[in-house]
Amino acid sequence: MSATMSGSGSAPCRFAHYFIICGIDNETGLEPDALAALYQWLEADRQGRDPAAVAAGENFDQSPLKRTFKSKVLAHYPKNIECNPFDQDAVNMLCMPKGLSFRTQRDSRAPQFHSFLITREDGSRTYGFVHTFYEEVTSPQICSAMQTLHQMHQAEHNASAHNCPSAPSSSSSSSSSSMDSLASSLDEVESPSSAQGGRRNCGCSGEGYDSLRDTLYVSKAMCLITPMPFMHACKRFLSQLHRAVTSNQPPPLPLESYIYNILYEVPLPPPGRSLKFHGVYEPILCQRPGVGELPLADFPLGEAFRLLGVENLVQLFTCVLLEMQILLYSQDYQRLMVVAEGITTLLFPFQWQHVYVPILPASLLHFLDAPVPYLMGLQSKEGTDRSKLELPQEANLCFVDIDNHYIELPEDFPQFPNKPEFIQELTEVLLSFGLSPDGGNTSPVPSIIKQTSTLETELKSASLSELVDDKRNGNLGGEALDVLELLQGNPTLERLQALAKRTGVKVARLEALAAGQKAVGEEGVGGRSPEEEQELRNAKLNVQLREVFAARFATMFADYESFVIQNSPDLESWLTNREQMHNFDKASFLSDQPEPYLPFLSHFIETQMFATFIDNKIISQWEEKEPLLRVFDGRIEKARLYNVRAPSLRSSIYQKCTFLKESAQAIEQRLRKIDHTAIHPHLLNMKIGQGKYQQGFFPKLQADVLASGPTSNNRWSNRTCSTQRKVDRHRQPNEHLVLDNDLKEKYMQEARNLGKNLRQPKLSDLSPAVIAQTNWKFVEGLLKECKMKTKRMLVEKMGREAVEMGHGEANITGLEENTLIASLCDLLERIWSHGLQVKQGKSALWSHLLHYQAREEKNELQSESSVSNSQDKRKPESSVGLPALRVSLIQDMRHIQNMGEIKTDVGRARAWIRLSLEKKLLSQHLKQLLSNQTLTKKLYKRYAFLRCEEEKEQFLFHLLSLNTVDYFCFTSVFTTIMIPYRAVIIPIKKLSNAMTTSNPWLCVSGELGDSGILQITKNVLEMTFDSAFRPHTHFSIAFKCQNIGRLTTVQLGHDNSGLLAKWLVDCVMVRNEITGHTYKFPCGRWLGKGVDDGSLERVLIGELVVPFNDEDGGRTPPLQRSPSQIRRISITSLTGRGNKPTTVQIQESIGEAVNNIIKHFHKPEKERGSLTVLLCGEGGLVWALEQFFHHGFRTARLFQKNVFVWDFFERAVALMVNADHIEDIQETPEPLSLTCESFCRYVNAINNMPRNIGKDGKFQLLVCLGARDRLLPQWLPLLAECPVITRMYEENALLRDKLTVSSVVAVLQTVNDFPITLETSLTKCFEL
Repeated sequence: MSATMSGSGSAPCRFAHYFIICGIDNETGLEPDALAALYQWLEADRQGRDPAAVAAGENFDQSPLKRTFKSKVLAHYPKNIECNPFDQDAVNMLCMPKGLSFRTQRDSRAPQFHSFLITREDGSRTYGFVHTFYEEVTSPQICSAMQTLHQMHQAEHNASAHNCPSAPSSSSSSSSSSMDSLASSLDEVESPSSAQGGRRNCGCSGEGYDSLRDTLYVSKAMCLITPMPFMHACKRFLSQLHRAVTSNQPPPLPLESYIYNILYEVPLPPPGRSLKFHGVYEPILCQRPGVGELPLADFPLGEAFRLLGVENLVQLFTCVLLEMQILLYSQDYQRLMVVAEGITTLLFPFQWQHVYVPILPASLLHFLDAPVPYLMGLQSKEGTDRSKLELPQEANLCFVDIDNHYIELPEDFPQFPNKPEFIQELTEVLLSFGLSPDGGNTSPVPSIIKQTSTLETELKSASLSELVDDKRNGNLGGEALDVLELLQGNPTLERLQALAKRTGVKVARLEALAAGQKAVGEEGVGGRSPEEEQELRNAKLNVQLREVFAARFATMFADYESFVIQNSPDLESWLTNREQMHNFDKASFLSDQPEPYLPFLSHFIETQMFATFIDNKIISQWEEKEPLLRVFDGRIEKARLYNVRAPSLRSSIYQKCTFLKESAQAIEQRLRKIDHTAIHPHLLNMKIGQGKYQQGFFPKLQADVLASGPTSNNRWSNRTCSTQRKVDRHRQPNEHLVLDNDLKEKYMQEARNLGKNLRQPKLSDLSPAVIAQTNWKFVEGLLKECKMKTKRMLVEKMGREAVEMGHGEANITGLEENTLIASLCDLLERIWSHGLQVKQGKSALWSHLLHYQAREEKNELQSESSVSNSQDKRKPESSVGLPALRVSLIQDMRHIQNMGEIKTDVGRARAWIRLSLEKKLLSQHLKQLLSNQTLTKKLYKRYAFLRCEEEKEQFLFHLLSLNTVDYFCFTSVFTTIMIPYRAVIIPIKKLSNAMTTSNPWLCVSGELGDSGILQITKNVLEMTFDSAFRPHTHFSIAFKCQNIGRLTTVQLGHDNSGLLAKWLVDCVMVRNEITGHTYKFPCGRWLGKGVDDGSLERVLIGELVVPFNDEDGGRTPPLQRSPSQIRRISITSLTGRGNKPTTVQIQESIGEAVNNIIKHFHKPEKERGSLTVLLCGEGGLVWALEQFFHHGFRTARLFQKNVFVWDFFERAVALMVNADHIEDIQETPEPLSLTCESFCRYVNAINNMPRNIGKDGKFQLLVCLGARDRLLPQWLPLLAECPVITRMYEENALLRDKLTVSSVVAVLQTVNDFPITLETSLTKCFEL
C-alpha cells in the first residue's frame, strides 16, 4: 500500500495525511445548518406527516449567537491520498460537530482542543486532532447579516409576552417521542453567557449583538488527520501553530513551511523507536511501541480514571466486553474521546467490533435508535438533567455521565472476575503516580491542560529570544541557514574544514553554528522541559494501567488455544463454511474454569469480539498473525516459562501483573534517547507577497506549495520505499497460496457481520434515502441475528443428537442455556426498540405489552365480557380431572405483574419472555401482540422492524422453532416466588374403589423443596366428563407454595380410618398453574391394611406430561420421549405374566441404571436434575434390582397371600439373628460378620419406622439406603449365601448364580465413588 504523491514519500509512512482548515465561508455568508432541516424531516416522518411538506422556515426564537450555522472545509492539503481518501463531509462534521459558533468581546474565547476518529466500513481507522479558536469577523456582509438576524429575533421576542414562559410540563411519558427530549437538549449551541441566568437561556437576554458596539468573533478549526493516534504530538504542533498566529511577532518561517514539514517530511516513527520533529517554537517528541509491546495508545488513561474513578471504569469496561450499548455523555468532546479511546484500548487482545462513534454529531442522533451494540459519545448541554433525557433503548444500555462521575448499568449484569483484587491492583498503580482512585467531579479544564498553558506562557518570551539564536526549535534563519547547509552539503568545503583543523586554523562562525545544533540534540537526551516530563509520566502511567488489564486476560485465557477447533484443510474451505462451523469448544472451556469466573465468561465467549479473536487465531494457520494476537500469544508463552501449570489445575487466586516495571522502562528509554530526528522546517519556493502575517488571523495558505510533497531524494522516503519494495518482493512468491483479497474480505465480512450488518454510520451522506437504506440494513441484520440465535439455541439443546447429525458440540449446560436465553431477551428488546416513537419505562417490549393490555382491558369492559374476543384460548385438557388452563397473553402478563420480587420493567419483560418460552407460547404471544396493527402503527415509525411484514413473519417463524425443545428457564430462575399448584388424585374407575372414609393427605416434592403435608377433604368427589362424555371421579386440591422447581415425587397416604379405608389409586396429577407444566405420578396400587402389600403411604415418581395437540399447530412434542412409567405391581402378578425379562435383559438394565447415575455425577452440579428419578423411576436402580430379585423367585402362595421380596429379606434377617446361625457367623471372617450386622440393622430400622410404606416401599428404601451408604455390593453376596435362598428361589435364579452375582457386585461397586443424597420424601422417619 505505497501510494506516492508527486514524488513524495509513501503515504502510509507519513506522520500526517492531511492538514485542514474549517470555518466560515465569506463568499457564501451565513447559512443555517443543514442538519436542522434534517431534524425537521425526521420529526415529520416520526409524526406521520409528509416530510417534503415541512416548511424550512427560520427559527427566530433563539438568539442568533446561540444558533447553529453551517461550517465549511476552507482548505485541505493535499487534495487526496489514495490509501486514505478525503471525506470532506465527515471531516467537516467532526471538526465542528456543532457548526459555527459566534462570540462577542464579552464572551470567553479560549481555544479548545478535541480529537475524533473515522472508522471506515472495513474497520480501519484514521484519527483527527482539532484546535478550535476564535477569529474576528472582518466581513461587513456577515456582521450586517448577524445584526439583521438579531433585530428579527428581538422583534419576534417583543411580539410575544415579555415575561419568559415557563417550560411546558411534560405530558405523560407514554405519548412522547423518545428522541424529542434528546433533540431539544442538544439542538442549541450553548454559549458561556447562557449560564448567566434563566432569562438568557430562554432567549430574553438584553445583551445581544450590535455591530456598532460589539466585535464579532467566529470559530475556526485547524485539523491534522493522521493514520495513528499521536494525540500529544498533534496537540502540541497545533497549539504552537495557533501561538504563531496570535503572537506579536511573526513566526521564524512562514506557516506553510511547518505544515509542509509535518505533511511530507516527518515520517511515522518505526516500531520500537522514538522520533523528534519540530514545531514553530519547540521540538516535539513521539514514540511508537515495539512489535512485542502493547499497541500505541496516546490518549491519557489517567484522565479517564480521574473522570470516572476505578470502580466505575471497571464496570464500564465489563459492559464493553459484553458488547452492550454504551452511551458516553459529556459537555466536552475531548472527554468523550479520552474515555472512548481509553476503554477500547484496554480491551487488548480483543477489539470492539460494532458501531463506534466517540463523538456523535447532532445529525446522527437517529443512530441511537440502532438495534445493535454501539459505543457512542453524546455532547450534553449545560444544565441538562439526565432524568429529562429519554433514549430509544435503555434495557441493555450502559449510560455514562462523565461530567457527574455517574454510571447507569444494565440489569442482570455479571461482575468481572476477581473484581475487588483487580480494583486494588489498579488503585496501587494510580497511587504510585499520585492519582486518586476515586476520581470525582472535575473542573472543566483538566490540571494537565492548565499546566501546559501556564508553561507555554512562561516559556513564550524565552522561546522567542532563543529563536533569534536558533538553538531551541532546531531551525536556522536566513543567512545562517544558507551557510550551514552549504558547508554541510559540500564535500570540498568539508575537506578544507578538516585541513584547517589539522593546521590549527579555526573557522569560528561555522563551529558556533555546529555547536548550537549539537546542543539541541544533547538537550533531548538530558534536561527536559516540565511539559515533556509530564508526557513521559502519562506514557508510563498509560502502559502500566494497560499491562494490568492485559495480564487479567492472559491469566483467564492462558490455555485458550487448547479449546480452538481447527478442522479445515485450507483457508478457502474454512471461510466458505465459517457460518456452519464451531470454532471453539465452549462447554469444555467453561468446565475448565474456576466457578467464580463462569457468570462473566459464559457471556463473554458469546460476543462478536471473542468470535473474531478465535477467527484470527484459526486464520493464523495460513497467514501472518494479526498483530494483537501475536503480542498476546507471546505474553502467554512468556508466562508459561515463569509459571508452568497443567491446564486442568484451575485456580481463582488473583495473580498480579509482572510486566509493569519492564514496560515503563521501555517507554522511558525511547523518550530519553531519541532514535530519529525529522528534517527541519525550511523555506519553500513561495510567491512573495502572499500570506502576509496579520496578528490574530490565520493566513490564506499558498495551495501550490502544499499540494504535493518533495521529490524522493530525502533519506527516510528512500528508506521506507525501498523497505516496501523488499516486502513486496518477499510476498510475491507466496501470492498463489493466498486467497484473492477481495474474496477473503467478502467472506470475512459475512462471517463477522452476523448481527451487525452496519458496522459504522456513513457520515458523508445523510439524505433521507441513505437513512432509509441504513434502517433497512438494521432490519436485515436483526432478522439474520434472530435466525442464528434460535439455531444456536436449538442445536445446543438437542445435544447428542445434534452431534450425531454433524452440528457440533454436545450437552448444553444450564449456564450456557441461561446465557443464550439472556441473549435472546436482549435481541427482542433491540427489535422492539427499533423505530420506536412512543415508550413508557425503560423496556420497549414491556411498554408495548402495557399498551396492548390497556386496549384489551378497555375492550373487555366495553363488550361486558370477561373474555376478550380473540386473545383467550383454552388449553385442551392435558388429563382427566384438571380443568382447562387459559392460554392468554394478558393472563401471563398478570402473572408477572403479581410477582412482587421483580421491581423493574426490564425485569418484567425478561420474566415474561422466559415464561412464554417455557410454555412454548412465545411465538404465538408475539404474533397476537403484533396482530393489533393500529397499535403498532401508533407506537412505531414506518421503517421499524415490526412494521416490515415479511421480515416480521420470518422472525416469528424462527421463534416458533424453539417450541421443539423443552425449556425450564422461568421455573429455574425465579426460585423464590409463590406459585399456585393444583393436584388431582384419580382413583380406579369403579365407584366402590374410588370412595374412602379415611383422611387422605398429599405432599408434593421438587428439585427446590416440597409443599409440606396437604390434607384432602374426604369423600368430596368431583366428576368430570372426557371428550366421549364418559364420567370420571377424582379428588382435587389447589394450594400455593414457594416455587419447588421441577416436580420429582409425590407422597400419597391416608390414616386407614372408617369402614371404607381401602383405596385403589390410578395416578396423581399435579399442575403448575403459571407455567402450565403438568406432571403425572402413576400408582396403580392399593392403599390400605390387608390389601396388596399393606401400604398406607406410597412415594410416587413423576413424569412430565407432554401436550400433543395445539389449536394453532404452534407446538410439537420433543423428538424423543421416555415411555410412560408402568404401574408398580406385586410380585405374584409380575411372575404370573408370560413375557418375563431374560437374564441378559436384567443384567443390562442394572448396568444401564448404574451408568445413568454415573453420568448424573459427571454433569455440573447445577445441571444434574433429580437423582430420585434415576434411583426409583422406571429404568432406575430400584426397578432394575427388583427384576433381579424377582428372577426365579418361587410363586407359591400360602392361603392366597402374596409373597414379596421383602419377605425374603425378613426371613434372612431372622435366620441371621438366630443363635445357631450366629455361632456359624462367628467362625466366618470379620468383614462378613460386620455385613450381616449392618444388613440386620437396616432392615429392622425400616420395619420399626412409624411410616407404613408397604413391603415394596420398604424394598425401595433399603436399596436407596444401601446405595447411599455404599453397602449394596456387600449385602448382595451375603443374601446369595443365605440358607433361606434354597427355599424361596429356584435353582436357575440369578441370585443363586455366583458368576452373575459377582458381575452385578462389580457393577454396583462403581456407584460407591459418588456421594448419593436422598430426598427427604424417601428417608423421612428413618433412624438407625
